[in-house]
Amino acid sequence: MKMMTILIPIITGLLLSVVVNYLADVLPLTRKFSKPACPQCEQSRSITDYLLLRSCRQCGQRRSARTWLTILALIGLSMYVWTKTPHRLGYPLSIFIVAYLALIFITDMEHRLILHPTTIFGAFLGFGAGWLNHGLYGTLIGGFAGAGIMLALYYLGVKFARYRARQMEKAGQSPDDEEALGFGDVTLAGVLGLLLGWPLIWFGLLQGILLAGIFGALMIAFMLIVRKYKENALMVFMPYGPFLILSAFFLLFVPRWITLVVPK
Repeated sequence: MKMMTILIPIITGLLLSVVVNYLADVLPLTRKFSKPACPQCEQSRSITDYLLLRSCRQCGQRRSARTWLTILALIGLSMYVWTKTPHRLGYPLSIFIVAYLALIFITDMEHRLILHPTTIFGAFLGFGAGWLNHGLYGTLIGGFAGAGIMLALYYLGVKFARYRARQMEKAGQSPDDEEALGFGDVTLAGVLGLLLGWPLIWFGLLQGILLAGIFGALMIAFMLIVRKYKENALMVFMPYGPFLILSAFFLLFVPRWITLVVPK
């Protein structure tokens, strides 16, 4: 019985890691369910080679470090959620939410993309899980609040990007199309609002922004230490999605976290 208790979350995490890796490999490139291909030579991989994590037969390219990290992370998270599952959600729904958040985390980190199909799917998932966890009213208000707050920040980011472009032109540099926030961050905040509900989404967004700020400060400090800091380093934008996802994960799946960050 104890062996089965250990095997269930391990096998579940392994299977979900295969799905997450597959979707992260194909959706940002083809926008559909397609045959996975080698990122170096673009040669299609057979299903057997892909599932067995073999190197590309054409160019010998090994599977990426992200592939292995995703497998280890989802197995570990599956075992964690198995023991720390919120009562109302249950393990199956909880680990499904974790896998969804992992997919968004990866695609935003690697491609700075939060795809509309994954957002639509997440909205249904968030609505169902939110309704089950904190009722219909809290779920809907949380979704609207999350999207609304991030939409306001998005328009502030647009103004900042325009100001940045003007400053780059004055400095004789070619302006780029970087944005402080993408519209995908707005839709992601709406999905997380459904999951967290109101008023928890407020703390979720605030915590995610603070995490991003701390990471940015550490990154600048590191560049200063290694003498790779450039004049426009402060203008380099980071994806916000991963930090919002980390924040939501803590609030959803770390039982004591809410008591630490949310005042009574």
